[in-house]
Amino acid sequence: MADTTAKGGKKVSKRALAKSFRNWYYGNLTCFSQEHMQTFGYLVSMLPIVEDLYDKKEDQQKALTTYSAFFNTEPQIGSMIVGVTVGLEEARANGEAIDDETINGIRAGLMGPLAGIGDSLIVGTLIPILLGIAMGLSEGGSPLGAIFYIVVWNLLAYFGMRLAYYRGYDLGGAAVEALVGPNATALRDAIVMVGTMVIGAVCATWVSISTSLQLPGGGTLQGTLDGIYPKLLPLGFTILCWWLMTKKKVSPIVTMLILLVIAFVGAAVGFFGAATIAAPTA
Repeated sequence: MADTTAKGGKKVSKRALAKSFRNWYYGNLTCFSQEHMQTFGYLVSMLPIVEDLYDKKEDQQKALTTYSAFFNTEPQIGSMIVGVTVGLEEARANGEAIDDETINGIRAGLMGPLAGIGDSLIVGTLIPILLGIAMGLSEGGSPLGAIFYIVVWNLLAYFGMRLAYYRGYDLGGAAVEALVGPNATALRDAIVMVGTMVIGAVCATWVSISTSLQLPGGGTLQGTLDGIYPKLLPLGFTILCWWLMTKKKVSPIVTMLILLVIAFVGAAVGFFGAATIAAPTA
């Protein structure tokens, strides 16, 4: 049951908060579908909170109906949204003028901005950095790379999500302005820039493409390209993949098949030698 303050108000118990966070951490993609996305994962995470704050089944059902609306964001950074709504639900249980529309409006307003921050910071920056380190540790078939990634990623994800969840709970509605205000826009722009730099560094380090084509006057085309612009071929293929998937909406699988055809034709005509195209599989 919820703790009771000296003034008779309700406060979510530490046990309910811990269970709610665990439900989000392990089950944010529960029953995931294109129609509902993370809706049911959110619902499961709010279930311990609602059961803790309301004694009557009717009140619990009414409160849970709020969280049946569509929801989808980046799950790590998005933990803060769950924490914010826990604080709002606690305030509503204590009689404050907070209705379903207010809570769902805040949820909908935070989904996009936090998805942008999370995709840039987590998917576009942190994960490529960890994978880059892991691939370096995996050279020669060493299992250290896989062990490093599994351990470090899970530790960072768990404690990072926990921090975001409880920070959101502590801030409550005050977190909204910080997350969607002008400072948040500057933060997202900075993170996007850092993520772009990291992806560029990963491409330059791990995408290896060279040509064995001999020039009529002597020397190789690869040597000439290196003298003009080192790593020009990896850059060209990276831009090609970006153009296909971003501008032409080609799926990653079809893009890989296109690269396979290019490699086959290039090797057949002598443009590529043996094992001249190599890219990380992760």
